[in-house]
Amino acid sequence: MGVSLADNDDDDDFGETHDINVTPFIDVILVLLIIFMVAAPLSTVDLPIDLPTSSATPQKKPDKPTYLSIKPDLTLAIGENPVHRAELIGTLDGLSDMSKDKYVFLRADRSVPYGELMSVMELLRSGGYSRVKLVALEGAPRAPVAGAGQP
Repeated sequence: MGVSLADNDDDDDFGETHDINVTPFIDVILVLLIIFMVAAPLSTVDLPIDLPTSSATPQKKPDKPTYLSIKPDLTLAIGENPVHRAELIGTLDGLSDMSKDKYVFLRADRSVPYGELMSVMELLRSGGYSRVKLVALEGAPRAPVAGAGQP
């Protein structure tokens, strides 16, 4: 606030005030807040994959993880972008934030056969990506089927 201590009582002459008008600044901040609130949920991977559950303790994930997903129809996707198996390594190499020493988070639908999961892991290994983490939902695993897994 500006205060004049002079004895001048001239009402017609408005003196300069050196205050910062924060109203436009607050408006800009509120608009940016709304934009980030809308954009944040859109930045997550949202492919319809039925992940299995795991009772393992969750680990901290990096700031920008690279997700490789195997969909129920056995197609692959990096993030939300579909990719052909033949182009998988080239696409991973072309990512700006990806290197061979970073983890690839592999998400596979529950209906994907074990052999298909292993073939994708073999593709990654042959391309030099040996650091792979499997993604599962947190929680208790489903009850085993009677007779399954018994020797």
